[in-house]
Amino acid sequence: MNNEKNLDVINIDSGTFSGERSYEDDEGRTPTLDELNNLRHVAAKIPISCYLVGVVELAGTFSSFGLSAPFQNYMQNGPSGTPPGALNLKNQGATALSYFFQFWCYVTPIFGAWVADTFWGKYKTIVVFCLIYMAGILILFITSIPAITSYNTALGGYIVAIVIIGIGTGGISSNVSPLIADQVPKTQPVIKVLKSGERVVQDPAITIQNVFMFFYLMINIGSLSIIATTELEARVGFWAAFLLPFCFFFIAIAALILGRNSYTIVPVSNKVIAKSFQCTWIALRSRFTFEAAKPSKNPEKEFPWTDHFVEEVKRAVYACKVFLYYPIYWVVYGQMLNNFVSQAGQMELHGLPNDFLQVIDSITIIVFIPICEHFVYPFVRKFTPLKSITKITLGFMFGTAAMVYAGVLQHYIYKAGPCYDEPLTCKGFEGVPNRIHIALQVPAYVLIALSEIFASITGLEYAYTKAPVSMKSFIMSLFLLTNAGGSALGIALSSTSENPKFVWSYTGLAVSCFVAGCLFWVCYKHYNQREEEWNQLEYKEVELEPVESQPIKSLA
Repeated sequence: MNNEKNLDVINIDSGTFSGERSYEDDEGRTPTLDELNNLRHVAAKIPISCYLVGVVELAGTFSSFGLSAPFQNYMQNGPSGTPPGALNLKNQGATALSYFFQFWCYVTPIFGAWVADTFWGKYKTIVVFCLIYMAGILILFITSIPAITSYNTALGGYIVAIVIIGIGTGGISSNVSPLIADQVPKTQPVIKVLKSGERVVQDPAITIQNVFMFFYLMINIGSLSIIATTELEARVGFWAAFLLPFCFFFIAIAALILGRNSYTIVPVSNKVIAKSFQCTWIALRSRFTFEAAKPSKNPEKEFPWTDHFVEEVKRAVYACKVFLYYPIYWVVYGQMLNNFVSQAGQMELHGLPNDFLQVIDSITIIVFIPICEHFVYPFVRKFTPLKSITKITLGFMFGTAAMVYAGVLQHYIYKAGPCYDEPLTCKGFEGVPNRIHIALQVPAYVLIALSEIFASITGLEYAYTKAPVSMKSFIMSLFLLTNAGGSALGIALSSTSENPKFVWSYTGLAVSCFVAGCLFWVCYKHYNQREEEWNQLEYKEVELEPVESQPIKSLA
């Protein structure tokens, strides 16, 4: 008997088959509904261009986290403070300005997305805004050199620098994650026969999920720069901590240049953002009836779009409802960048910089992303699909746990001497921390990291996969805008960022995050059932608007 032929029997449960059809005939065909529901789903191979974009993100994150880690000390304390700083804005002022910087960095992606979708495309936009970003770092570095600057120059230079860095961040962040996902070929799920003979479904949704897990892994490998910059801050000076990210950012430029002929690009949309707002406004005036914006339903009116475009906008608006609760999560996440640093400064450091433990967040994510990708998610998928809404809800719950832990830890800091609820400032013990070890902060960072894996990574994936082809950067920028909303809330709450209010501050955030997570689940759990339907829309849409692969230089 020909060893490529067997009896005509299919065993769905085991994933093996036999019959008159050859392995070659089965490879690459569209799976049946039973096969989709019963066969194991696997990812396709990630293209090399994804890895190149990943290097860009790694270098960008190295610079971003390396810069921001020393910011709280730089702003909060004076040169003779504990620990030393530069601008002496105190805790409230530093926290408010920290949240402003976060707010600015996540408002500007709207502008970056508009530029990319309307004029330059993602690649050229990223290149130009990388150069703007580098200019901002250069200003920050020069104005932080004590020998050539004054207090007023340092303060002015810092404000100008974070404004320019925020503009650069906006153009990069709104486009780099859609660019990496654009590198994955948009195909239908197909049957694949492994070398073992097992038949599996090669699912592009799983491939996209893995790409965003890899993307976030690059983010957190890059964020290990915290180790270097906090040590440079403590042992050399802030100028050295800012110089390193400036130099490292040249790797991002190099990766963009080296990969310019291999990236897959999506053609620039025709003023899609302006049309989207116009279309949504028409629907809003008609009580969110998008039929009012369809040319086929209103032949007496002239619209600069098609019925298909209206359906895209409708789908984007429907999907973006999920983002409404994210600002609460981002306020919780933002504690890691400011108040956790201040909290560590009240504890016994044992030779560590008080902003060093931010690296625990990155290490946790680096460790747990492969565990989730190769063990947790495949194990759960054997029993039930782990949909986006479920994962995001879990992210909110881990964020809640982080705030509960931080509040309890702050309570014990206040119970410890010598200064109790006035750390570092009580008479006779100025600059002396309370007797509690900084290592006790580690679980708070671990919980924040786990919340990121479920809430932040899934949010990026959701923003990309649910957005129509012509609106990827725009929808991604709307997701990033929720971070700006969180920063605005953080600015409003910054008055509570002082002793002895921290316990109540963390407790309030824990309650808010828990309630937001519960409301999120109640409001959007039915979206889990629509996820497969939206994935199918994504595949059909690609057939209507194919992605083109061509050298980047042709876009200039």
